[in-house]
Amino acid sequence: MKVLIFYASYGGGHLGAARSIEDSLKSQHPEFDVELIDCMKYVNFTIEKITSATYRELAKKAPWAWGRIYHDSQKGPLAHLTSRSNKIMAIKLLRLLREKQPDMIISTHPFGSQMCSYLKRKGKISAKIATVMTDFAPHDQWLVGSDFMDYLFVAHENMKQDIGKKGVPLTKIHATGIPISSRFLADYPRDEIKKEFALTDKKTTVLFFGGGEFGLGKTRTFSVFEALIREIDSIQVIAIAGKNEKMKEKFQELVHTYHKEDSVVVLGFTHQVPELMSVSDVVVSKPGGMTTSESLACCLPMIIINPIPGQEEENAEFLENSGVGIWIRKQDDPVTIFRDFFEHPECLAKMKKNTELLSKKFASETITHILFD
Repeated sequence: MKVLIFYASYGGGHLGAARSIEDSLKSQHPEFDVELIDCMKYVNFTIEKITSATYRELAKKAPWAWGRIYHDSQKGPLAHLTSRSNKIMAIKLLRLLREKQPDMIISTHPFGSQMCSYLKRKGKISAKIATVMTDFAPHDQWLVGSDFMDYLFVAHENMKQDIGKKGVPLTKIHATGIPISSRFLADYPRDEIKKEFALTDKKTTVLFFGGGEFGLGKTRTFSVFEALIREIDSIQVIAIAGKNEKMKEKFQELVHTYHKEDSVVVLGFTHQVPELMSVSDVVVSKPGGMTTSESLACCLPMIIINPIPGQEEENAEFLENSGVGIWIRKQDDPVTIFRDFFEHPECLAKMKKNTELLSKKFASETITHILFD
């Protein structure tokens, strides 16, 4: 069995989901020949480099513009333009597919699914096509060519029903959750981790993500972080600035200003996110598909900041409506929200229980089972 897994470099979630599926396949079916490929980079490296860089810059510096593109690409001229360009690029992808001769194509980005479904419609390939959606709300670009897709894997049951209303047979759609790394499901020595980061059992632990790979909304992030550490004494905070050194320095400056060295740990880029989630009680973050899925798998409610207009705002609405998240909007006072939340531990307990109902920890294994068992 030859399996190709396609992703595209527009945010880390698509690659993360692809790697998780790859790991599951290699574990459950070591006899399979499994290959992970950036489909956009393959069909046109220059276009991929320009478009992925454009996405990063828009998301970082003009998120409203990305939001407009996101919504406009569902319908109208931009939707047709995107579909037409993918048809043109599909011709080059055909060369790869003829060389690899896959039995199954799994795509974690709509461009890969669109190109392959177009080739299947034209009778150029016969492989089965599986699409893995990596957000909590459906975008119509995922459904272009769905008549020629064999499987669609989505985050939750409501999403399945919404897509079914668009004319896609429910038998094709499976509410498996979004694939995450198995590291988020491991048992960790919590006492050792707490000791390593000087954490106590007597306080609520908050894991604060400063903005992911884009460093979004830095001014707002700083004000939210300041409100959190200045106003709430019943918590301890692990703040992750990622690769953003300026953000890390600003976090440290605020910690020193308010003399919170004993209750706030500031980190740069770290590979220990699964370990840190295992000792946390709540996550403060923008609601990317992967971070959200990882938080839910660890039964961590989310306080949502700085969602990118478009898919992340839709994720935020879903989390809030599901009772597992609180969205601090631009007009909101974070101090008021934090005080209300942390002064009522029953609210945290209820949200945590809701995460247990919503969490789908074993998405990759479930997808593998549906496809091959």
